[in-house]
Amino acid sequence: MNAAVATTIFAVFMVGTVGLGLLAVRRRTGGGIAEWSVGGRSLGAVFIWVLMAGESYTSFSYLGAAGWGYNYGAPVLYVVAYMSCGYAIGYVVGPMLWGYARRHDLVGITDILAHRFGRPWVGALTAVLATVFLLPYIQLQITGMGVVVSTISYGAISLNWGYFIAFAVTTGFVVVSGLRGSAWVSVLKDVLVIGTLGFLAVYVPLHYFDGYGPLLDRLVAQKGEWLTLPGHGGRGAGGSGLGTAWFITTSLLNALTVVIFPTTVAGYLGARSADALRRNAIWLPAYNVLLFIPMLLGMAALFVVPGLTGADSNLALFRLVVDSLPAWAVGIIGVAAALSSIVPMAVFMLVIGTMWGRSVLSLVPRWRARQKGAAQVVVVAAGAGALVLTYAAPNTLVRLSLISYEGMAQLLPMVLLGLVWRRLTLAGGLSGLAVGVGTVCALVFTGHDPVWGVNAGIVALAVNLVVALVVTFATRADVDPRPDVDVLARDSLDSRDSSGVPGVSGVPGPSGSSDSGDSLGAMSSASDRASAVTPSDGAPAAPAPPPRPAP
Repeated sequence: MNAAVATTIFAVFMVGTVGLGLLAVRRRTGGGIAEWSVGGRSLGAVFIWVLMAGESYTSFSYLGAAGWGYNYGAPVLYVVAYMSCGYAIGYVVGPMLWGYARRHDLVGITDILAHRFGRPWVGALTAVLATVFLLPYIQLQITGMGVVVSTISYGAISLNWGYFIAFAVTTGFVVVSGLRGSAWVSVLKDVLVIGTLGFLAVYVPLHYFDGYGPLLDRLVAQKGEWLTLPGHGGRGAGGSGLGTAWFITTSLLNALTVVIFPTTVAGYLGARSADALRRNAIWLPAYNVLLFIPMLLGMAALFVVPGLTGADSNLALFRLVVDSLPAWAVGIIGVAAALSSIVPMAVFMLVIGTMWGRSVLSLVPRWRARQKGAAQVVVVAAGAGALVLTYAAPNTLVRLSLISYEGMAQLLPMVLLGLVWRRLTLAGGLSGLAVGVGTVCALVFTGHDPVWGVNAGIVALAVNLVVALVVTFATRADVDPRPDVDVLARDSLDSRDSSGVPGVSGVPGPSGSSDSGDSLGAMSSASDRASAVTPSDGAPAAPAPPPRPAP
């Protein structure tokens, strides 16, 4: 009976989720890839807030955060630290990327790099690299939702069916509705997340410990090791190594990386104005308060369901829920957790599709006029690929997930430094990127993360930056006839965009694009028009490669 009740509630909400995603675009047909991938650049502050909160509050928040709290304790607070710092950095970087992309009609991080360095193949290379680092996140969300569905159904739905439901529901609306549908579903998800976690924050301490006082007293007296860095099992040989140096370097690296993460950039570019992003950066840290709840309840589970090991520790919070709440409440909490997988998974799939449709497949002449269709096909393929690997070779993507964030961080010099410093050459940026990614792989896959107590990704990023600068100064500067205004991003704080006009350019940016195609000349200086390629589906082709100096 309990399984039937919880499963019915879950099924009703899943059908409603697909319907809500489709409803989001009921009056919006056509519009090309810009409408589908970045919501026509028309999302206001509220939708951007729930969308970007949805990206950051994933199934990790219900499963992984509780599991980390259960296994280690205090080190899990790095999530709150890096997100809060990342939002502060995003206050400046978000509007800068938004203005640059709007001025040149770009729809993603691959577009931005291709335009900055004037080479379409740079966008294609970035798309391939980013896909390698994003696919593990799709797999992790599929796995997380499968675990949630199986648990809240009291085992009536198997893990394998749970994985398939995650793929089917997400693909069902994201292919049609794109970023706008994800934003609408994020509203439902946030209402449920805030409501269920608020309830659990009160219910669990009262039900199991008679209040927070007794719970905290027991934690201090019996589990004090969990309340300080490096947390439980962190000291000595064979410990976790999650000490103060790891905490600081991981928080710093992730705070820098999150602002150029492809899914974050998609959220930036979907905004109606730069001011909406600034307000969003101010409000988003408030959402982080919710992260403390599964972390604390994970530690509370140490006293209620002791002895969980391995992957079972991720179920610490749900063990408390299933063991003590009626089936209808379990169903609603399960829906909130499932939507915390669906929303970020939808954005990951959307971004991969956009990158390939825009920057890879568009290099093939026959696909150039059908970028949106190509992107939608890639969305299904990416989700299906992650699903198949979840069934057949789950450890493949799990191993890749170890380097996902550290690997994506290696794009930082090319994106942030490249957009403000024209002297950075393509050879320098790519050399640093190659060395950085190689260093990350070498350190992580040989078990040296942390290395000397420091996050391996930040060590690789330091090497990356040094190599990029050395190669840049050792080689001749790229000859690019475009003026600075067409190559570099302006200081986002100088923009005045209350009317929706990107102040960084001083002229109205395109509000969208159509499948009929636009010429790059419409968005660049007169000197570039002669060499620009005419893209289709609203795509801004990167300018033709600048002439190279004679040897």
